[in-house]
Amino acid sequence: MSAPSKRDTQPASTLSEARTRPQLNLSERQLLLMFGDTFAIVVAITLSLFIWSVVSREGFSLEFLIPRAYWYILLPTIWFLLARANDFYDLRLVSQRGRSLMRLIFIEFQLIIVYLIIFFLSAREALPRLFVLYYAVLSFLLIMLWRLWRPFLIGFTATRRRALIIGAGAGAEVIIRTLQQEAGEDYQVLGMVGSSEQSELASKLVGTGRDLPYLVKENQVSELIIAYEGELPADVFQGVMACYESGVTIVPMPLLYEQITGRVPIEHVGQVHWTVVLPLQGRTAAITTYLALKRLMDVGLALLGLTVFALIFIPLVILMQLDSRGAIFYVQERVGRGGRRFRVIKLRSMIPDAEKYTGPKWATDDDPRITKVGKILRKTRLDEVPQLINVLRGEMSIVGPRPERPHFVEQLTEQIPFYRTRLLVQPGLTGWAQVRHGYGNTTEDALIKLQYDLYYIRHRSITLDLLIILRTVGKVLSMGGT
Repeated sequence: MSAPSKRDTQPASTLSEARTRPQLNLSERQLLLMFGDTFAIVVAITLSLFIWSVVSREGFSLEFLIPRAYWYILLPTIWFLLARANDFYDLRLVSQRGRSLMRLIFIEFQLIIVYLIIFFLSAREALPRLFVLYYAVLSFLLIMLWRLWRPFLIGFTATRRRALIIGAGAGAEVIIRTLQQEAGEDYQVLGMVGSSEQSELASKLVGTGRDLPYLVKENQVSELIIAYEGELPADVFQGVMACYESGVTIVPMPLLYEQITGRVPIEHVGQVHWTVVLPLQGRTAAITTYLALKRLMDVGLALLGLTVFALIFIPLVILMQLDSRGAIFYVQERVGRGGRRFRVIKLRSMIPDAEKYTGPKWATDDDPRITKVGKILRKTRLDEVPQLINVLRGEMSIVGPRPERPHFVEQLTEQIPFYRTRLLVQPGLTGWAQVRHGYGNTTEDALIKLQYDLYYIRHRSITLDLLIILRTVGKVLSMGGT
């Protein structure tokens, strides 16, 4: 681990006196951002409707507003879908004002594109022509002002959360590095605390479990991050309990890491704490309802996708055959939910018999086995579209962990803890790992993808599924496939 900077980690004895303003946690900061954005959007809609009334020479009254009240639901909904799809509430992005401004411009541009598509598909005079333009300009200005002036309007949002790391092993080093890189504007790590029995770690520690209550009180610590992979030593446990009784927040390192990165750090979860990161809910009413809605969405999108695909199928086949004669489709065995094997259907993007002499192997960026047309198919993910047939069969879903080949499942199960947890849910055509990390061709990439897949399994919902679909569409349009 690289040495923490003096700004982020410093000995308790030299710490300056902490400010007494509230230290908001990550969820509270994100909620505050969303509240401010919502207020700005509502004001922008109201001002836009006012301009509309002036231009159309109608009185700005309840009679004018009530028939148009649906804009107060429609536009915020579109905004938050686009904002989530573009990571606009990622605190690392929030701390970089230049990037935030560019992302805001991009979101407003997407909003206008969405509206123009709806406008041209709607009946004439069904929608106002300039109202959304008014709204786009006003919402951009108001949200930009809110994001730029936020620390001055509400001063305590600029106060970083003061934290101590309980532990000094690999997990502690990972969370310190993650906080520095991903949440440096939100967390101030004061140091690591360990057991009095760990004399070999004394140089890395700011104190022991016995010192913990004093360190917390003296430095106004608001959060203890538990980074032990096993049971806490007795003195550390007693110190943590004393701090908990005084109102200090206690958070396991895996949960904080997950909240910041959207990944589950499985390599730093010991068997004692495996229940912290794995989903334990059974077949509850909420899960049953979600699965039913998900299946309806899968069937609807699969039928729509196959209908559109049929329109471009013949030209694709001609291009494929001109480039590389051979089979049109490629069928390959994959592992699905519960370890059940099935055969996925893809458009062939490699030369015939690509693995005849090499056996199963991951594709690489400049893989000579990939044809010229195959590269385009992969970039646009058109090669994956026939798997919508697997979706209709119930072997796959639109969203879920990508199904892996049996050879790699066996290999990765031996190398990566909890790898088989991916088999708890149906595999998907696209997934959280694909929109956040992309294609991987190494064991290290497989570990990162599993971290994302576990996050999805723990938090799966229709909202998260729609977010992943939106991001997938963005990757397809930008040819961000592999």
